[in-house]
Amino acid sequence: MFDRLRKGLSSAVSKIVVTELKAEKLRPILDEFRLNLIENDVAVPVAYYITDELERRLDGVQVNRLGDRKELVKDTLHEVLIEILTTKETVNMVERIEQKRKAKEPYTILFVGINGTGKTTSIAKVTQFLMKKGYSVVLAGADTYRAGSIEQLEQHSRKLGVRMIKHKYGADPAAVAYDAISHAESRGIDVVLIDTAGRIQTDRNLMSELGKIKRVVDPDLTVLVIDALIGNDAVLQAEEFHKSVNVDANILTKVDADVKGGASLSVAHVTGKPIIFIGVGQEYKDLEAFEPEQFTQMILK
Repeated sequence: MFDRLRKGLSSAVSKIVVTELKAEKLRPILDEFRLNLIENDVAVPVAYYITDELERRLDGVQVNRLGDRKELVKDTLHEVLIEILTTKETVNMVERIEQKRKAKEPYTILFVGINGTGKTTSIAKVTQFLMKKGYSVVLAGADTYRAGSIEQLEQHSRKLGVRMIKHKYGADPAAVAYDAISHAESRGIDVVLIDTAGRIQTDRNLMSELGKIKRVVDPDLTVLVIDALIGNDAVLQAEEFHKSVNVDANILTKVDADVKGGASLSVAHVTGKPIIFIGVGQEYKDLEAFEPEQFTQMILK
């Protein structure tokens, strides 16, 4: 995971350590480092932020011992990466669900994203995560366009032992979501997870329809599911979806297979919306809460 990004970071640290800590000496190394970051799918603004901050924070620092200098450089890089991965907005999903449960209302989560990102599988993983926390869940098969989508979600619902609300293909997806929420309200179910059709972010008609679903449902949380393997396209998708449907948080899938790692570094910083989970495999258990500190340690190890 992130092998290429890790090598680039390690190489930059090694070169900086043996260089005089002055801006003019650091700049050629950081220019090379910036290119390496961009080649590993780090969004251009994020790559510039990293290198500019390293130059600013290291410029003129006096450190004599080589060992101390190495620690200083690593600690500075660690601080910059933490800042990139930490957003002003935070989402404590469990805490929010608990508040709604106390009010005897279901907590609704709308999942959006294009086809092939692992959206339906992520919904299944989140279902198991919530069930292990003691919450009851109902699924809404509001992807009424893609052939096989309803059956796919239904298969997950059977394996997990939860109810799924569905209509026929071609039905109004907003009506499916509305029915699922009504079902949850009448039976005291804690959480409604709504699957939607995979939207191509440049298709205005499809995006406006997604907006209609959101207006009808008025979800408590809108989550964008993004495939980490698509690199800089992940950032473009995130920006477009955030503009169109006001996404609250992200889930990054296939992180375990990503040798570059740039998308994982970029999405939260570019959108200002937090990553709440990362997918690290195909099993239901392969969903991890996203922790910036733990993630940074993994990149820098």
